[in-house]
Amino acid sequence: MSQRYPLPQDDAPLVVFDFDHTLYHGDSGSHLFKWLIERHWWRVLLALLVAPVAGPMVAWLPTRRAGISVFVWVGTLGVRDRAALDALIDRYVATHAEAIKARLLPLALDVFHQHRERGDMVLVATGAPPELARAILAFVAHADVPVIGTLLGPKLGGMGALRHCHFAMKMTMIRAAGYTQPVARAYSDSSADLPLLQAAEKPVVVNPKARRVALFRRVLPPGTPILNWGCPGRAGDPA
Repeated sequence: MSQRYPLPQDDAPLVVFDFDHTLYHGDSGSHLFKWLIERHWWRVLLALLVAPVAGPMVAWLPTRRAGISVFVWVGTLGVRDRAALDALIDRYVATHAEAIKARLLPLALDVFHQHRERGDMVLVATGAPPELARAILAFVAHADVPVIGTLLGPKLGGMGALRHCHFAMKMTMIRAAGYTQPVARAYSDSSADLPLLQAAEKPVVVNPKARRVALFRRVLPPGTPILNWGCPGRAGDPA
């Protein structure tokens, strides 16, 4: 069922949502790239060979983009352009529809829906490929919401991350896309989104890791909500 929302005006408040662990329970990009790798035995073998080097790179912020690119490349070796990759993403979403729908967080979608009903300028900014987030949001009638995500492009016979929508780069990409107004409200689970949360007039932390709660309380304004929107295994006050 489709839902009509008012068209945001030029002066509408800008509201930015992260995607993974905010609207979606889990890391949608990792789920996609796992599927891309598991399509062929030789990709699995190649991923195991590069994991001792690329795995630690993903865990460390300064090298995260490079580490992710290695696994993206393994999963997309032989994919020559964005159109072919988008077709693979659409196939992944179509063949995993029920599992993906089950990971969408109803409380999060209620808040998302409320902002859109008010006519706010709602934007999703995610470390996942934008086509993936758009395809998932289409399940819940939000396919028209602008999505800014990690840009992938041809690299050594496969695809790699050209611009990782992560940490300070997320704000850079939001501004570069033309969203230059103040961020009225931002929702995210991750300390990697501190540049976004600190830029927002009203940050809201949702579904954080328990070990990050003290950091959020220290660096964000007093009284910043830290909520759990029904994400198992994550911290936050019940919403």
